[in-house]
Amino acid sequence: MNEQAARDVVLVHAIETADRKLDILSEYDRMDASRSAKELAHWQASHSCSEVTADDFLQQRAGQILKRIAERFPSFALVLKWPAGLNLLLTALPVAALLAGMLMDRITDPHRVDLLSAPLLLIIGWNLLVYTGMLVWRWLPSTRSRRFDTGLTRLHSLGRTRLPSKLPQALATGLVAFLAEWTRLSGKLTSARLARTVHAGAALFAGGAVLSLYARGYVAQYSAGWESTFLDASQVHALLSGLFRPAVLVFHLQGFSIADIEALRFGQATSPTGGARWVHLYGATMLLLVVLPRALLATIAHLRTKKWTRNFPLDLQQPYFRKLVKALGGVPGTLRVLPYSFALDEERDKGLNRLATLLLGEQARLMFRATIAYGEEPADALRYFSPNDGDATLTAVLFNLAATPEKENHGALLDFLVHESARGIAVLVDESGYLERVGTHAGGAARMTERMALWQQFCSFHKAPASFVNLLKPDAQPLEHGLTLSATA
Repeated sequence: MNEQAARDVVLVHAIETADRKLDILSEYDRMDASRSAKELAHWQASHSCSEVTADDFLQQRAGQILKRIAERFPSFALVLKWPAGLNLLLTALPVAALLAGMLMDRITDPHRVDLLSAPLLLIIGWNLLVYTGMLVWRWLPSTRSRRFDTGLTRLHSLGRTRLPSKLPQALATGLVAFLAEWTRLSGKLTSARLARTVHAGAALFAGGAVLSLYARGYVAQYSAGWESTFLDASQVHALLSGLFRPAVLVFHLQGFSIADIEALRFGQATSPTGGARWVHLYGATMLLLVVLPRALLATIAHLRTKKWTRNFPLDLQQPYFRKLVKALGGVPGTLRVLPYSFALDEERDKGLNRLATLLLGEQARLMFRATIAYGEEPADALRYFSPNDGDATLTAVLFNLAATPEKENHGALLDFLVHESARGIAVLVDESGYLERVGTHAGGAARMTERMALWQQFCSFHKAPASFVNLLKPDAQPLEHGLTLSATA
């Protein structure tokens, strides 16, 4: 699906997640939207002689739900008019850069080509520094993974957004969650847009400076020269030889000697007609070192932008989407559970079955693996198990909140599964047993909160964020809206 369709789908996801009490959308509203979307998706597919896709269904369903919410809450219609981002600004910045480059010679002598021109050397040096930084940046994955979580990125992803007033609490909560989620999901696309703008701006700025240099040469007589308090002719020759070498080799421009450089020191008896040679050298160098590389980088970023705009990388393997897509038919989903040092009674077994239904739809199936004993090596316990086979839609490891997480046991299992799984795993922590033990005691709520925070921190450290569930009351927390899969390396 394209960017706008994905944005609508994510918005509906956030609203349905926040609307746990069904204050905004009743169960009938959701079922009716799915039914209508299914019919529209099939009609469109038959009209175009193609197959129905999950993208088409989810897009149609999101449109139905957003229209219904806008009819019930008129102020919500303002949300649908939120801009896609600061696209106008991103277009205007390269144009401004071109004009700035063309006007740069206003701060220098219009009749003089300075061999040590600070503005021109700064443009070249800065761009070389940027190229170096880009190469180094590629080796800093931990830094790259956090590059999207900034206010600037959110501004470029969504533009200037303001929540409408007088919205129900659940709807306002959903919109806040959407802002955060869309900023995260669209991070790569936003980064590509920013990169395209920055690289295009840099190329046009340098190109504007070169055009200005040549244009003024047609109406003014350039005199070439240099002056320095600390550099002598041999040092300036070494500097300029290294700087202009690519241009000399590629365009076969005339070189220069130390004597040539010495003769061009300002204050010497120099000819005022020697400017064209150095204009060509600077122009060719700027073209090779700035304009062309930046234009290439801008083109790459533009191609990435087009690719992600037309086919937004939205992960439809999440349980929320899997459950919805089941409305289109197909093989029932399967939840595979790996209990760790956890003996399930009949009631909790029923709770897991209900949980599978909540996650993967009414026809979902539950698949149990043998309980992994406490202290057993993961490689031994799972030697005949592959988390990447096609037997299960979703694989979840089940822990008991009453247990204290241990790095050498619980952590070792999580590390093994996260490393082996290409699709990610879910981590379920059952709170029912611990709630029965401490819930009625004084300070029980505080102890529950403390233990859940401990498990959250522990599982996040092992790159497998925890989702909490009460297997005796699985409907108490709509897990289909909040289940998190671990990220694989």
